Amino acid sequence: MIRSKINEFLNKGSIRTSNLKKNVFSTILIKGLSVITNLLIVPVSINYVNPSQYGIWLTLSSIVGWLSFFDIGFGNGFRNKFAIARANNDNLLAKTYVSTIYKYLSIIFITIWLIFIFINSYINWDKLLNVKKDSIEGIAATALIIFTYFCIQFVLKIINTILIADQKPAIASLIDTLSQIASLVIIFLLTVFTKGSLINLAIALTTAPVAILITANFWLYKNKYSCFRPSLKLAKFNIAKDILGLGGKFFIIQIAGIVQYQTANFIIARFFGSIEVTAYNIAFKYFSLLSMVFAIFLIPFWSAVTEAFEKKEIDWIKSAVNKYLKIWGLFFVLGLLMLFLSNFIYDLWIGKGKVLIPVGISFWSYIFVITSMFSGIFISVINGVGAIKIQYILSLFTPFIFIGFSIVFIKFFKGGVESIIISSIIANITGIIVAPVQYRKIVTNTRGIWIS
Repeated sequence: MIRSKINEFLNKGSIRTSNLKKNVFSTILIKGLSVITNLLIVPVSINYVNPSQYGIWLTLSSIVGWLSFFDIGFGNGFRNKFAIARANNDNLLAKTYVSTIYKYLSIIFITIWLIFIFINSYINWDKLLNVKKDSIEGIAATALIIFTYFCIQFVLKIINTILIADQKPAIASLIDTLSQIASLVIIFLLTVFTKGSLINLAIALTTAPVAILITANFWLYKNKYSCFRPSLKLAKFNIAKDILGLGGKFFIIQIAGIVQYQTANFIIARFFGSIEVTAYNIAFKYFSLLSMVFAIFLIPFWSAVTEAFEKKEIDWIKSAVNKYLKIWGLFFVLGLLMLFLSNFIYDLWIGKGKVLIPVGISFWSYIFVITSMFSGIFISVINGVGAIKIQYILSLFTPFIFIGFSIVFIKFFKGGVESIIISSIIANITGIIVAPVQYRKIVTNTRGIWIS
């Protein structure tokens, strides 16, 4: 009975709407398994090595994680271009985009990898990570393993971008979850058969995902996506420029967001001390649970908008936005409940009295997250359409707006940590105010800068 009701709900509506609901439903189940796996990986990994070595792994991963910027927007630019080609049933053009991004991302990351091999031997990792010299073996080797993994996975993960662009994010999530499960199994086996080793941990946490990604690429290009199998003959420089033209703007927007987020911790530490950084991050992570769950609903929407807009099905976009706003309303209420219970949850999570988190920090963290979720609905439409010129221009200024307001509130109005969060909200004017206005202009067929 329940199963039939679920199937009836999932199949109701247009094919695009039905696919959207099925992907959201499947992704929720897969992400649940992913969260559990991630929670298990932490204690198993620490049990295999020790907290200090695991901390080095996390720190190295964070440093190397900045490598993600070297795709210079190729991923998001490719996502839109591929989705448009699919919407127009132009499989040859779609295959050309696939072939081009594989070729040029490979060139970029092989070059970066070779440069890193050269400079790695000159980096004093002990000093950089603030560990006693020779107290932990294999840090340089571990760094090379992690770096190599990031370079390889950036190319192999193009298949995930294709799945998302093709409105199948649940399969992309499944690939990631299988990678995590494989890593967990290997680490568990290491704890049984080997002694703790930072290098072994790095190998376990990197080779398993690469193996899963290679398998996924091989399987999908042999079966479902055989018509898009990359070919060097089809890779073209002018197509790369076409992808990068849009992707470069996405890159700048992404950089602006990261700079703003990373600067927040620095400003708090500079003016209020490191303990306040902890309080801020606890509150932020707590309320970010809302945006993490909401993102599951929103991820497939971007590419669905690309297809609908290309086919001039504006009514579908408007109907979908209205439904997303209703879902956002439910999260708004859920967030209020989380705010009411925040101190109780903090005590259960962190330990009673360990970190004092003022009500103001919790309140403004809630406002920041809930307004970001609101703007995310309209930004998904704008990104799906590819009309990101306004967003791009404003992103050049938003980091300075954030830093400027933060300093003014703190130095001249003697504000607390809440000043940082309020400044973030003000800096997000692009999404909170401008994005809804631009969305309205797009669906009413207004031309000019609104659609560029």
